[in-house]
Amino acid sequence: MREAQILETPVIEAAALTGPVVVACDLDRTLIYSKNALWLDGEDKDAPPMVVAEVYDGAPLSYMTRTAESLLLGVMASSTFVPVTTRTQAQYDRVQLPGPVPEYAITSNGGVLVHHGVRDPHWHGHLTERIAAECTPLETIEAYLSNTDFAGWILRLRRAEDLFAYAVVDRAAMPEAFLADLRAMCAATGWTVSVQGRKLYCVPVPVNKTDALAEVVRRTGAGTVIAAGDSLLDQDMLANADIAFRPLHGEMHDAGYLAAHLHLTSVRGVLAGEEILGSILALLPR
Repeated sequence: MREAQILETPVIEAAALTGPVVVACDLDRTLIYSKNALWLDGEDKDAPPMVVAEVYDGAPLSYMTRTAESLLLGVMASSTFVPVTTRTQAQYDRVQLPGPVPEYAITSNGGVLVHHGVRDPHWHGHLTERIAAECTPLETIEAYLSNTDFAGWILRLRRAEDLFAYAVVDRAAMPEAFLADLRAMCAATGWTVSVQGRKLYCVPVPVNKTDALAEVVRRTGAGTVIAAGDSLLDQDMLANADIAFRPLHGEMHDAGYLAAHLHLTSVRGVLAGEEILGSILALLPR
């Protein structure tokens, strides 16, 4: 596999892009950042001006730089911009991006396609049929994870959009054997397993960002897909894009994911989000 390219000068010119462009961007730790993920190493007086991108329980929760906000407006004006997130739709609705509401958004790891701010019923029906035909019921997965033998590391178990389960876990206490057994059980029943930080996700195979994004591409007639993300749940989406970006942080970075069409930032944290948007905007036709 060829080494990924550090973001300096884009190697693909805007004129080389084919047809309308879809830009799919993960939210947390790619586009917006909590205070614990800013990674601002310099002096406080040198910190970039930032804007609040999310409020939760009456307090600021996520941020982006003021420059990133301006760059995002440019990306939105020159492409079909699609926020893509593992957040539920309700959690996504808390995020306040600049400019008009995107025509499409993908939430719940691809389980929900939002069109003009409303959940798309056709995509919901399509996924419901596939899950029923290809996957063991969600209740079976929840029952397995609720085993009292796992209480030492599964701290809280949650259901997202009646589509998948996720648990807050104690990574240090969670045995590798448990994870191996869970992956084997899920693989045999139409499910996938992903561990992201302190969260463990069990998701039906049909529920994924890549297929949901492919539906957006089909509907918009896009000829080029540009994607950005940081987590392992974004990896397949980036692998299937024409041009991909990831920051120097996150699970994909820790796993050393590289590809010929993948560009890495030169920094991490909130400034990486700004750098990604600047490089995407430089590729787009004006």
